[in-house]
Amino acid sequence: MPTDSVREDIRNFLTSRRARITPRQAGLPDFGGRRQVSGLRRSEVAQLAAISVEHYTRLERGNVGGVSEEILDSLSAALQLDDVERAHLNALVRAANTPHRAADRDGGAVHVRDSIQQVLDAMTGAAAFVRNAHLDVLVTNQLARALYREALDTEDRPPNLARFVLLDPRARRFYRDWNGIAHDAVGSLRTEAARTPGNTDLADLIDELITRSDEFTARWDAHDVEYYRSGQQRFRHPDVGDLDLDYDALEIPADPGLTIVTYTLAAASPHTSAFARLQNTARLDENSG
Repeated sequence: MPTDSVREDIRNFLTSRRARITPRQAGLPDFGGRRQVSGLRRSEVAQLAAISVEHYTRLERGNVGGVSEEILDSLSAALQLDDVERAHLNALVRAANTPHRAADRDGGAVHVRDSIQQVLDAMTGAAAFVRNAHLDVLVTNQLARALYREALDTEDRPPNLARFVLLDPRARRFYRDWNGIAHDAVGSLRTEAARTPGNTDLADLIDELITRSDEFTARWDAHDVEYYRSGQQRFRHPDVGDLDLDYDALEIPADPGLTIVTYTLAAASPHTSAFARLQNTARLDENSG
């Protein structure tokens, strides 16, 4: 990612973050009257961060050379950034200050050790797969193949969840909270793009999605960032019906860029019978294969 692009990302990110905060939310006096900007003014952000307006203006323009951690912390607090957004801003600043960085492809790792596959296969009560930071699904266990059969039903190798969510019409039926998963997918890719700015494979994927999906483009331009860590995903499976499953994303320390994602039946779920049918489908598919 060229330095100019990183600076533009910094500008857009900071502008979008201050646009979402009102003076009242920031604890500033609101004197009424018509405001010419959405959210906070630059001067108000500077006041909250205890820096000069000129200093903040330079930062918002992407001129972040030599900026201290203390200033970034103050700015993050002023803009009410969450942990993911703080990490994203720090990654953008690092990228802007390392313009000649070599191509970084660790997020697009595709090799999965045999022992990891054995771990997945041992998870008989959970659907589990390994993905990289590009959202490529690399290996799965039996139950995950049954759960995600539509997403895996593609000529792309490896299958990619961002392509499925944003480009495949089946995804809008499969995910009962499609807006949520679309937000998470786009936010995850933007987070990774800042973390590995020299990653040409990721840049190619993003360019493809921008070209093919207006929905992706609108969400990408919002500059929201996200980590897919844990929560509940609500599915409408084509074979067994509705499923509410708890998910956990577990990074593999020995394999940077790779994450095990598991789905288990939510506690007190009304979909116990549907999950049992999914397990039975998985066993039948395995036996027929």
